[in-house]
Amino acid sequence: MQTLRPEDRIELDGAATAQFMPMHLLLDAEGRAISYGPTLARVLQPGAVPGARFEDLFEVRSPGGAVTIGQVLARGGNRFRLLPKNGVRVGLRGLGQRLPGSGRILLNLSFGIDLTTAVRDLALTDADFAATDLAMELLYMAEANAAVTRELRGLNLRLEGARIAAEEEAMTDPLTGLRNRRAADLVLERLCAARAGFGLLHLDLDFFKAVNDTLGHAAGDFVLSNVGRILREQLRAEDCAARVGGDEFVVILANRTDPKLLQIIAERIIARISEPMDFEGQLCNVSASIGIVRSLDLAVLEPVQLLAAADRALYAAKHAGRSRAVLLVTRGE
Repeated sequence: MQTLRPEDRIELDGAATAQFMPMHLLLDAEGRAISYGPTLARVLQPGAVPGARFEDLFEVRSPGGAVTIGQVLARGGNRFRLLPKNGVRVGLRGLGQRLPGSGRILLNLSFGIDLTTAVRDLALTDADFAATDLAMELLYMAEANAAVTRELRGLNLRLEGARIAAEEEAMTDPLTGLRNRRAADLVLERLCAARAGFGLLHLDLDFFKAVNDTLGHAAGDFVLSNVGRILREQLRAEDCAARVGGDEFVVILANRTDPKLLQIIAERIIARISEPMDFEGQLCNVSASIGIVRSLDLAVLEPVQLLAAADRALYAAKHAGRSRAVLLVTRGE
């Protein structure tokens, strides 16, 4: 092995070392930290302070039985695997070497297979790695492959969604702009087949016949149109509101099964519908009764059973005095 002459040795100051080795750790002869590379300092925060002992910063995973840096170098042939003790769950691997003369120890670390986790959890960027490090390039390639896979999966989902949307677009109630019964049936069939969790509201207008009888069918149509607008305003894009009869509506609330939340939504809809509606200077006074059921309360999740349970919940709401919402627990059907 050729020995370097003094004039051939290269001296690096702290800034240069940090630039070339952003994951380095410089220890004194006793294993106390002198300086940290900037990326390693982010990994070890808040413990990355001058004077910290190696064994207080790291748990040694390999070589087995080693605790201090001296034991690591003696047993591992300068190669080792470490785990930070500050709770950051990223493994580190690296090389270490005692420097001639002073006895100081230089460690240069990397993330290895935990690179993706480190970049995500610590919000690392290309600037946190040496310019010659291929880590980010490899990560970009993995992300690109994942992005392509996600895009293809998303494209398939969008195509399927477009097919369903086109089918349902032709199933719109022309008066209210809501979906019609067939469209609601399709949504229910799809959700039941997927064993999805959702809430179902069956809504019927109270005193609607009186509006038709006293103010005419034009006023009745005005009320129904207003109810359609109210339902659209109160629901999310992924929910489904449908007019399924003269003054009957069904609302399907995707991914909402909390009883308190379903009750709040139903009572909010009732409050809005109960507000007087001005039709050509005449006030139309109606209210709404709502029956509520949840998909997870049915032992056999099928649209027919679900709608039958919603009907019974609506009847209970009417029987309780109207202008109210009743949730029916149907477990066991």
